[in-house]
Amino acid sequence: MWQRRYDIDTGVKLGVTSDMTEENRRLRRENAELKKANEVLKAASVFFAKELDRPRTK
Repeated sequence: MWQRRYDIDTGVKLGVTSDMTEENRRLRRENAELKKANEVLKAASVFFAKELDRPRTK
């Protein structure tokens, strides 16, 4: 197993390198975090839009 990974990482064999695998994992985590943040921002914008539309009493 480690020999196969070494051969791929050094370019002897074709395949996804360890660096690319780790980069893909990092980008997937980052993407998931950004999606969550985007949902929070959408919910906040809906909340504040409703607040602005509410009639004000003096």
